[in-house]
Amino acid sequence: MASHSLGLSLYEAARRMGVQFTQENEPQDRTVNANGMNFHLLEWGDPSNPTIFMLHGVSQQAHSWDFVSLALSPSYHVLAMDQRGHGDTDWASDENYSIDAMQADIDGVIDALGLDDFNLMGHSMGGRNSFIWASRHPKTLRSLTIVDTGPETQRRGQDRIRQFRELPNNLDSFQEFSERVQEYTGRTEEQVLGALKYSIRETPDGKWSWKWDPATRNRNRAGADPNWTPDKLWECVQAVDCPSLVVRGSRSDIFAEETMAKMGEVMMDCTTETIKDAGHLVQGDNPVDFIAAARGILSRTNA
Repeated sequence: MASHSLGLSLYEAARRMGVQFTQENEPQDRTVNANGMNFHLLEWGDPSNPTIFMLHGVSQQAHSWDFVSLALSPSYHVLAMDQRGHGDTDWASDENYSIDAMQADIDGVIDALGLDDFNLMGHSMGGRNSFIWASRHPKTLRSLTIVDTGPETQRRGQDRIRQFRELPNNLDSFQEFSERVQEYTGRTEEQVLGALKYSIRETPDGKWSWKWDPATRNRNRAGADPNWTPDKLWECVQAVDCPSLVVRGSRSDIFAEETMAKMGEVMMDCTTETIKDAGHLVQGDNPVDFIAAARGILSRTNA
């Protein structure tokens, strides 16, 4: 039996993590063309329900939201997108992974989907992309949820993620990747194996590689896109005109409590919450409390 078949199913993993769900929903794969690239999305639930559009963090992909999507999809139409250079979306032929390029992607995909009056949720890189996009599109969102990121991030966490991403990209076996991710996340082998299959692929030479484009490393070496300073990002969060939820993991080394508190002060109608027993990967580390927090803002803005 292949090592990657030993992982828990989504439903088994969700139950072990305490996630409550009423239906064993499965997503449909969907592809949208925008800016000359093919973007992969996971679509959950009934399109007639209120829509939640989800953006993952760096090195992640749309399946990083699976626990949340499973729990919310009986009541919401969930669309989780693989951003450029990640998951099953195309890699950028010009290796452009700037914030501006990603903003253009979100514009194109949302336009192709015909979305309006929806909820936006983003983690880390996806959270930053979300609050920038929200600032550029007033009177468009019902709610915005930002997960473990803000206009300023902590160097310690940035360095930890950079060091992980700069480890060799090609390994001899699926199991080697599993051991690497277990050490990085502290999760069990079964849980890692269940999710890892969405993040790596087997190469023609029989080795295994991350699905994300190695060129995405380049934009992070300076710590930030030089065109987007912290001051400019603070202007973006202040410009958000919809109800917002900002959450951080209690063990996060990326997103300082002081930054979250300031966001709560300067943003219109903003709730902040620290999720216990979670690091930077909040919705995977403690999905139960994250889902409870998300339900709070969603139930208020989608009544």
